[in-house]
Amino acid sequence: MVFILSAVGSAISWFLVRYAVVTSMAYALSFASPLAGFVARVLASIMALIACALYGVFASIVLRLSGGSRWQVSQWATARAFKYTMLLFTGFTFEVEDPHNYLGSTRPAVFVGNHQTELDVLMLGCMFPQYCSVTAKRQLRSYPFLGWFMTLSGTIFIDRANSKDARSAMRGAADAIQSQRQSVYMFPEGTRSYAQEAMLLPFKKGAFHLAVQAGVPVVPVVVANYSHLYNTKKFRFLPGKIPIKVLDPIPTTGLTSDDVTALTERVREAMLQEIGPLTLQGRAQALAAATKGKPIAVPASTSTSASADKGVSTGVSL
Repeated sequence: MVFILSAVGSAISWFLVRYAVVTSMAYALSFASPLAGFVARVLASIMALIACALYGVFASIVLRLSGGSRWQVSQWATARAFKYTMLLFTGFTFEVEDPHNYLGSTRPAVFVGNHQTELDVLMLGCMFPQYCSVTAKRQLRSYPFLGWFMTLSGTIFIDRANSKDARSAMRGAADAIQSQRQSVYMFPEGTRSYAQEAMLLPFKKGAFHLAVQAGVPVVPVVVANYSHLYNTKKFRFLPGKIPIKVLDPIPTTGLTSDDVTALTERVREAMLQEIGPLTLQGRAQALAAATKGKPIAVPASTSTSASADKGVSTGVSL
């Protein structure tokens, strides 16, 4: 047994050393090749995610054993670890604009935000509030490291192929919100958009049914489109800062299931009104950084005339 453990440890060590060497070489070549920079940051991101997931498993176990409600901050603690790890190794991060401290003061709540790419895991790392959990498809439960962490930290898993189980999961989430004052973060688009412009996919109603059922406010969170910095089709992964804006909470007190459609449309419209200007802000910041503060020309406004239509952009082409 000792021999087997030693062999496994040696193999892992050799793998990590080679992985680090390849990643370092890719970073060295990134000054001459954008593709090398893409590869380097992807490799660094994978290792950062695995390392932080392992940390999350450990933190969740410790916090669970400590008793009380401390386990409820395990996702927040892991999210912050991922934020700083990614900033260190990739230079990519998100900056939160929350002047009224809705993230810290609105509890419990259902937070909803637009879903663009895999990097939204990092977005959560940068803005995730304490005493909050995510929902995820049930298949993720079986994923090594990440699935273990999500299970231990109280993630609500939903089986999208079974509507009865999904409804049960929503009821469980509503109970947790009410009894434990536990907030939930959800992506109402239901899938990653991989959008090249500032837009939103049509919203599913699950998050809003949950908010109404629990009687808690909906807090919209808008993330600027970041395809100018991250685009897998174009092998683009550049360092930079993406703005996030937390909008005013929308109360659900007194609402019923009959009001969910109107609530969904209200939240989506509010987010559509913000995503265009926020994307311009992010693009301007990226351009200013690239030109080292030289004067730049930014369009004065964006068109939002089509914002009421499902799945349309706000006119900001990236």
